[in-house]
Amino acid sequence: MSELNKEVVDLVWGRPTSGGVSASIFRRWTQGFLFSENEHSALEQFEGGPCAVIAPVQVMIDENEQKFALCSTLSEILESACSTPSTSYCLVSWAKGQTPHAITHAKPRTQSQTRCTPEPESSQAPQELQPTTVSAEDLGFERFHSILHKRTVQSLSELREEMLSLYLTWRGGCGVLLFLYSVILTKGIENIKNEIQDTMEPLIDPVHGHGSQSLVNLFVTGHAVSNVWDGDRECSGMKLHGIHKQASVGFLTLMESLRYCKVGAFLKSPKFPIWILGSETHLSVLFTKERSLVGPESTSEQARRVFQSFDPEDNGFIPESLLEDVMKALDLVSETEYVSLMKSKLDPESLGIILLGPFLLEFFPEQDSGIPDSFPVYHYNGLKQSNHSERVEYVEGTALVLGFEDPMVRTDDTPVKRCLQTKWPYIELLWTTDHSPSLN
Repeated sequence: MSELNKEVVDLVWGRPTSGGVSASIFRRWTQGFLFSENEHSALEQFEGGPCAVIAPVQVMIDENEQKFALCSTLSEILESACSTPSTSYCLVSWAKGQTPHAITHAKPRTQSQTRCTPEPESSQAPQELQPTTVSAEDLGFERFHSILHKRTVQSLSELREEMLSLYLTWRGGCGVLLFLYSVILTKGIENIKNEIQDTMEPLIDPVHGHGSQSLVNLFVTGHAVSNVWDGDRECSGMKLHGIHKQASVGFLTLMESLRYCKVGAFLKSPKFPIWILGSETHLSVLFTKERSLVGPESTSEQARRVFQSFDPEDNGFIPESLLEDVMKALDLVSETEYVSLMKSKLDPESLGIILLGPFLLEFFPEQDSGIPDSFPVYHYNGLKQSNHSERVEYVEGTALVLGFEDPMVRTDDTPVKRCLQTKWPYIELLWTTDHSPSLN
């Protein structure tokens, strides 16, 4: 990988002006994909930072046997990162004979024994024997990058076989970084640079160690765009890339409730009822088995999305001069006389604007959404210290989706609730635990 090292490092870590990459930030990213001892399908995160990789992997893991579930998920993410189905896949692992030394002791694995030493790629050792830790400081940033090896596979079937053969590598120390580099090289460095809004912004923040939105979007959608709205937007003559199709899993963020951003329908309404939840510093996951919450985009949802694409400032209205363009985009009757008639009807006070609500009511009357009044939900936070009793486990609750006119049930105002209200404005949450789960 020597010829690609600098490009990969610059893309992921940036170009530090002095002193190189922070040893403490690098250390946070040197863990493997390890499952919680208390929840067999839940990945555990040890320090802040790598949730930008771990949470997107977690949303795609089902309750199958751990080895198959993890390797299938990683394969799917690599497949989605390919620009075309015929693109080859790149896998980054340890160079032959360069696997960092591991001394094996006959004792159960502890969570501190997961930092930087990969488990040996052999099935000869008993399952209960685990390698001890070599700290990230001992391995070091430069040393880590000097012992990497890239291999290329040409077919999806070969990829799946290779992923299974590397299972212990993904679980071992630095497995998260090895997989991150695999995704980047499979996607292609230039392809990622073409999608990122600011190519000077690294995928991992050099100060706080958090993954960027581009990194999250790369893992969730296969595209490293920097924004979460639907489609592309023009701003001061510059095209800003967004999400271009319905994602398999969703994304909601507390930042929207604070009006820092607006998540589009392609992420809010994914194909499966699973959402990554973003706070200021961390990513967690909410999921449910209630499939009626998701599905193909309805005509009214499409109309809302198209209307909002002409309202980039999220004002809730458009200039009446854009009404014809919106109607054409939705294949509505757009003859001049009819458009003029609709302008008069939708803007009776001649304010020169068309509001979203009256527009939808006129052309796409409210229909029964089919969403149940209540459904079970589960929350995942991979950080042990953010869980009750410091055990990484799914927290079960019940979601109540109310109408604005129904004030009968009101629960506490929590970050989780405020995050979900960006999709369901009148949602209430009743958890089976005494404490609401944490977004941080």
